[in-house]
Amino acid sequence: MPEIPVLDESAVLWSGEPAGRPLLVLLHGYGADERDLFALAPHLPEAFAVAAVRAPLEPPFPTPGRSWYPIEGLESRDAAHVTRAAERLIEWLDAVAGEASSVALLGFSQGGAVALQALRLDPERFSFVVNLSGYATPGDLPRDAELAELRPPVFWGRGALDDVIPEWLVAHTTDWLPGHSELVGRIYPMLRHAVSEQELADILMFLDKQLERAEDGAR
Repeated sequence: MPEIPVLDESAVLWSGEPAGRPLLVLLHGYGADERDLFALAPHLPEAFAVAAVRAPLEPPFPTPGRSWYPIEGLESRDAAHVTRAAERLIEWLDAVAGEASSVALLGFSQGGAVALQALRLDPERFSFVVNLSGYATPGDLPRDAELAELRPPVFWGRGALDDVIPEWLVAHTTDWLPGHSELVGRIYPMLRHAVSEQELADILMFLDKQLERAEDGAR
């Protein structure tokens, strides 16, 4: 079983300092890197400090970019790898996010799977998760029952024409998420494995609602 390396603290793009602000961490998909989702940063609410993290693995040649866990060969989509990648993310947060007022995750594809797995490992740590074209990893984790009680907000958006994520993982996520989160689900009829303008508009609406909720809770 390959080891998932620690995250490179120098391979992170920041929109600003997280001290005293809500931190939104962006987790890219397979074959991309930290620059991919950081392109969204100018469109996101300015209240968030945004950090785009580079995944720790290099996928097999000739695939470019990075990966969070193996999806090829005998190691394909091993739940233990997804969990280890999520643990590495939490370790990184322990080092850099102590002064943030809250922490939330936004991941695409593999990044979405890691975001949900991190939420399961530490349900009280994250204020919400945005899962774009990702999935919930099958198998039980020790704090799943606690997560089901907390039911944090989760936005799950996916394309109806997405042929990258296997149908059985989509079906599992469809069954699992409603019982473990306050789910906002969106299916985009003409979208493949990507993010559309309509989805981005829905994400912004979701983010604004989470900021309003945090402000109401602080009063």
